[in-house]
Amino acid sequence: MTNNFWQSEKITLPAYPRGFHLITDKVTTAIPSIKQVEVGLLHLWLQHTSASLTVNENADPTVRQDMEAFCNYAVKENLSFFQHTYEGDDDMPAHLKSSILGCQVTIPVQQGRLALGTWQGIMLGEHRNSGGRRTIIATLQGIAA
Repeated sequence: MTNNFWQSEKITLPAYPRGFHLITDKVTTAIPSIKQVEVGLLHLWLQHTSASLTVNENADPTVRQDMEAFCNYAVKENLSFFQHTYEGDDDMPAHLKSSILGCQVTIPVQQGRLALGTWQGIMLGEHRNSGGRRTIIATLQGIAA
């Protein structure tokens, strides 16, 4: 007999420095019930407008460094036409980076595990110099064994 399974959890991440950070282990630790799901989806929603979520390379840390370097190259600070600068020079660029990369990811779950590829991991993009703690709403749905 199979059971439809739904769960929602709030995951609070510690403050990270500006850059890209692997959070796969923090997510799976916060939702151990993933192990019960035979087939399903894990949806992660970041409740912030100056950070992002993405799935990318999890082995070589230079990928995360290069992603940060490219984002800073593509979205510069101190541009004269930015009006939204109340919280500093990194404020508006952080909003743009968040919109470009997005604040959500959905990952398949198969046989009790996230169906990430061999070299894939979940990353938080912290786009502020001092972003503070970040909150993710994780929704797990599927069929439990």
